Amino acid sequence: MTASAIQALAADTFGTNGVSQWILNNIVPLLLLVVALLLLYLGGGRGDNAGVMRRVGGVFVALAIIGIAVTGAGVHIGTWLASLFNS
Repeated sequence: MTASAIQALAADTFGTNGVSQWILNNIVPLLLLVVALLLLYLGGGRGDNAGVMRRVGGVFVALAIIGIAVTGAGVHIGTWLASLFNS
C-alpha cells in the first residue's frame, strides 16, 4: 500500500449511519405493514372496531417516539420542557 492509500483509509470514519438508514428505509415500513395487516385481521373480522382504534392509537404513539428518536428532535423537546420550569 502506498502512503496516500493508508492516509485515505485512516481518514475514513466508521459509523452506523448506513445501518440505521437501511433499517429506516426497509425494516420500519415492513413492520408498519405487518402491524396494519394484523390490526385488520384481528379486529376487523370480529367487528371489534373500538379495540382496533385503541391499538391504532398505540401505533401512533410508537410512530411518534420513532420519529422523535430518528430526527433528533428530542433535544429540542427537552430544551423546551426545561424552559417551562426556568424562571
